[in-house]
Amino acid sequence: MLLTEKLETSAFSPAEKNVVDYILKDYTKIENSTVKDIAQKTYVHPSTLIRVAKKLGFHGWNDFKAAFLKEQNYLHNHFVQTDANLPFEENDSILTIAQKIASLEQATISDTLSLLEHKELQKATELLYQSKQIKIFTSNANLLISQDFALKMRRIKKQTSAAEIIGEHVYEAYSTDENTCVLMISYTGENEILKRVLPIVKQQGATTIALTGIGENTLSKFADCHLRLATREKLYSKIGSYATSTSISYLLDILYSMVFAKNYQKNIAHLITIGEEYDNRTSTSPVMHEDNSPKIHVTDAIIPN
Repeated sequence: MLLTEKLETSAFSPAEKNVVDYILKDYTKIENSTVKDIAQKTYVHPSTLIRVAKKLGFHGWNDFKAAFLKEQNYLHNHFVQTDANLPFEENDSILTIAQKIASLEQATISDTLSLLEHKELQKATELLYQSKQIKIFTSNANLLISQDFALKMRRIKKQTSAAEIIGEHVYEAYSTDENTCVLMISYTGENEILKRVLPIVKQQGATTIALTGIGENTLSKFADCHLRLATREKLYSKIGSYATSTSISYLLDILYSMVFAKNYQKNIAHLITIGEEYDNRTSTSPVMHEDNSPKIHVTDAIIPN
């Protein structure tokens, strides 16, 4: 849940409501204002601001202010020209639609990149790299996206699978252990199946990485690591999940690339060696032709049998 939503739905006293209404009306007003400034403008005691912050789960006003401004800056500084829910109109030409979808997906990648935090990305990379087994829990179209990630990871010898069969998620959760890294993907972070298996995998000793939208949610709260998805789409009032799908795919490509880079020479040598021996595809396009002179020396990396 976004802080904006919590401010709008939480129970506050009349004095506290004055503060809430003030910051919701124009969030920029609090950026350079002290507690005393805001208290004077809302006709409340300064301690009222502290109570508002604590009701929202923060230690004090400054902690709340920093989190609220960060959220508002994200919501107001991206996608200014693109509606992620209705990215094109009924009478748009086919090329106009193509251009608008391209614009949306480019903006989504930029948006997702802006949400990345070095510490969390580094932690996610280490959790995946150190694990002996990776399990993905997600649903619907997200499952299809995650299968591509699993395929690429298996090609560099990282045992990766996605829980696919409905009703088997609990059994899959109990098959994890301390050597397992569990990847949970949910736009809302409140997927009922994932919330059910989360305490199981934690009990089994597995580490967890959550990919969810911004704001407070169950998965992000209890996972060991949290990567945030571009958060622009409504739940169902939309043409399609363009932004969410693009954001998930981009994050998974980043995670795969980070793990790959941990043993770059060994992994590239492995893929080229297998490709040279078993990939018999041909093409008339010179762009696709393999260069007979290798770009790396395969002997630089030891490839186990």
